[in-house]
Amino acid sequence: MTARSPSFYAWVSLATSIVTIILKFAAYYLTGSVGLLSDAIEAVVNIVAALVALGVLTYAEAGPDREHNFGHEKAQYFSSGIEGALIFVAAGGIMWTAIPRLMHPQEIDQVSLGLGLSVLAALANVWCARVMLRAASFHRSITLEADARHLLTDVWTTAGVFAGVLLVQWTGWLRLDPLIAIAVAVQILWTGWHLMARSFEGLMDRAIPEEDRAVIIQVLDELRGQGGDYHALRTRISGAKSFVDVHVLLPGKMSIQAGHDLAERLENEINARLPHVEVLTHLEPLEDPKSWDDPKKPLAGN
Repeated sequence: MTARSPSFYAWVSLATSIVTIILKFAAYYLTGSVGLLSDAIEAVVNIVAALVALGVLTYAEAGPDREHNFGHEKAQYFSSGIEGALIFVAAGGIMWTAIPRLMHPQEIDQVSLGLGLSVLAALANVWCARVMLRAASFHRSITLEADARHLLTDVWTTAGVFAGVLLVQWTGWLRLDPLIAIAVAVQILWTGWHLMARSFEGLMDRAIPEEDRAVIIQVLDELRGQGGDYHALRTRISGAKSFVDVHVLLPGKMSIQAGHDLAERLENEINARLPHVEVLTHLEPLEDPKSWDDPKKPLAGN
């Protein structure tokens, strides 16, 4: 993958959303299917979400400043939360449209052309979602991942609507069309809840994944073979970055320079294995019992 910025992929998502919203509303206009309308309404969420992602990623790319010493990465969690909330709004709009049609069914027109446009929109979303998932993994961006996951959900929604409209044509049961729309609304509510839950977890300073923590512990355990030790290991994730704080205990007779060099070597080793991690070490004398005091009560095994 090329080293393009996360905001570049937000622009890609925005362009794709514009194309798909045109195709999907054209499909609804031609057919009059409320199922296809539900698919088009979800596309409105896609375009708003892409705009939010673009703004958030542009803001998050700014480096640390006087008011935000650790950078702006955490803003990405707001994007996924807003996108989840927008999905709830879209689901409400779909329900509002579908229920009257359930009471008063209508014929569906020009099915072949309408479904053809819907398939083109789905293919565009598949391509965009795959590109964004690779970018999300490369940049460790929850914003890009959330947008990509929503696009994939949109693809499955389109597939369900596609099958439903065909069933309406084959069976002649017109009420199936609004029932499909209601099913779409329920299904995207789950996606919206998942995105909002991930946003909440991120804002609560969730600890780093266990596999990353194991790498850090492996490096720190080397201290014990050099006459030192460590405790009070704490970690947190902030957008694409992770932060680690640990107390390093060294023999009191060791010079400040030697202690500094050892701590810096540990930090560099961790950063070499986990480039997204920033490490802060606090040096303490190994022989002093107070060095082991930790009023913040770290997790057992630290």
